[in-house]
Amino acid sequence: MAKHLFFYETPVGKIGIAENGTAVTDVVFAENPVPAPFPDRWERKETDLLRTAEAQLREYFSGRRKAFDFPIAPDGTPFQEKVWKALREIPYGETRTYKEIAIAVGNEKACRAVGMANNKNPIPIIIPCHRVIGANGKLVGYAGGLDTKQLLLDLERRYA
Repeated sequence: MAKHLFFYETPVGKIGIAENGTAVTDVVFAENPVPAPFPDRWERKETDLLRTAEAQLREYFSGRRKAFDFPIAPDGTPFQEKVWKALREIPYGETRTYKEIAIAVGNEKACRAVGMANNKNPIPIIIPCHRVIGANGKLVGYAGGLDTKQLLLDLERRYA
């Protein structure tokens, strides 16, 4: 199955979107180092699916889109996938704590594991791990950096 990656300019900088022929599998922030096997796994080519994903991201950044409807296929452990599903249920413009997500996935003591699943989210923005904050309401870690996390939260609050 063909795997493709293409980079786009966005309000949060250059991002790469990757797909496997049927679904988006990865979103990477270009400013961050790309994992070593990543460039070798993907042909740099824009596809119809990548154009659709980029168009929906553009609509999201302009406040015209609150949810994405293209197919995604994140690859993770069963626990990670359960967490990523819970993240997609956080309403646009709202946040949840790591503990609230842990409770949502059935283990209130799994806050740290939820944090690790967030850290391994292969499709940030689309799977909105930026909506998860610390118990004290502070921003905690984000692949695109805390400035990007704040920008995404501010954008959603403005258009919610």
